[in-house]
Amino acid sequence: MKKLLLISTLLIASNAFAQTNAKYVKDVSSENNIIAALYNVICGAPGEARDWERFKYLFGKDAKLIPTGKNPNGGYQYRTMTPEEYITMFSTRIKTGFFEKELKRETVSFGTVVHAFSTYETRETENGPSTNRGINSIQLFKDQDRYYIVNIFWCAESMGFTLPASAIK
Repeated sequence: MKKLLLISTLLIASNAFAQTNAKYVKDVSSENNIIAALYNVICGAPGEARDWERFKYLFGKDAKLIPTGKNPNGGYQYRTMTPEEYITMFSTRIKTGFFEKELKRETVSFGTVVHAFSTYETRETENGPSTNRGINSIQLFKDQDRYYIVNIFWCAESMGFTLPASAIK
């Protein structure tokens, strides 16, 4: 009886996991789809719930999000976050609306490796003024059946840099 209960529980859990992931299969089916899903999933009005399950599904094992910033002495630094740590940071620090969209992308691919240099713009409301721009360096892994985000490394104009015209046009 215990064995039957264990098998039933595993089958139900397995089926629930498969159904959950099936919702996001299109998101990871191409370079364009996974990058569009990445931008889409973090956008929303103040207090609007994000689909963090969808967000996590985009990432591979051991993936990192790597923002650059300034240290207390005015020098530059970077830090690494897991997708879970990013969710915590985002959920506790972003109190305004947050809308990020891609302005331009340059992509280079070879075999299982894809690198996208993605220029972005952020806004606090969907149609409001731009609050920041920058570049996301997105590394993807192309598996046989899907894409995974391996790393996102970014720098914003708020760091004191200006986007070159070639990154926008």
